[in-house]
Amino acid sequence: MPRYAFLIEYNGAPFAGWQRQKEHPSVQGAVEDALRKLEADHPGLAAAGRTDAGVHATGQVAHVDLQRGWDPFRLSEALNHHLRPLPVAILACAEVNPEFHARFSAVERRYLFRLIARRAPVTHDRNLVWQVAQHLALEPMREAAKHLIGKHDFTTFRASECQAASPVKTLDEISIEEHPIPRGSEFRFHLRARSFLHNQVRSIVGTLERVGAGSWPPERVKTALEAQDRAECGPVCPPHGLYLSAVRYPQDPFS
Repeated sequence: MPRYAFLIEYNGAPFAGWQRQKEHPSVQGAVEDALRKLEADHPGLAAAGRTDAGVHATGQVAHVDLQRGWDPFRLSEALNHHLRPLPVAILACAEVNPEFHARFSAVERRYLFRLIARRAPVTHDRNLVWQVAQHLALEPMREAAKHLIGKHDFTTFRASECQAASPVKTLDEISIEEHPIPRGSEFRFHLRARSFLHNQVRSIVGTLERVGAGSWPPERVKTALEAQDRAECGPVCPPHGLYLSAVRYPQDPFS
């Protein structure tokens, strides 16, 4: 059975997350339904990460084993045809070796979080960013983020229902950019690690927002991390500003 990898982009607003569900629409379910139009019997998709309800992706990766051989370009075109009008797109498709696994072969995942700070309501980016009304200070957030870089016990920034075997993760990067917009600013948080805990990114960004707003001093983030106590975390920000932006492998399957 040939194995195919897909690079997938989606708007998560109409979905209950990536993972297939019986009673609610999911991104996985949408792509698998499209695949069934081409092959009625297939084992299903495996993805690099299971994004939550409302979370978007510009670089999700998944793979599937199919019965017949396909030209990758024709396969992606056929899937995009059957996915319309859903906000899901196959950006690239490649035949990969049987040892490739979208989840277990990944060596790095990257997330982007978009936050807009201004009083006037967001129009064009509604449901694509988190909006706060107050001004945020960039440098205190950058200073606070430094305390989270490296290998730590991230219990404080982990959802209570997280199923990961260990709360210890290595966070390789948190970078924050500020971009001017009319009457406000857009802040873009870039986080990079081999893997993340459930709600880790949203917990970190929500906590850093408190620092930018002046409610927390930067040093309090270090104290919260060392407490290894979920109660010490700042507010968990909403999902609609979060994007799975890239997944890296030892060899890029789409190069």
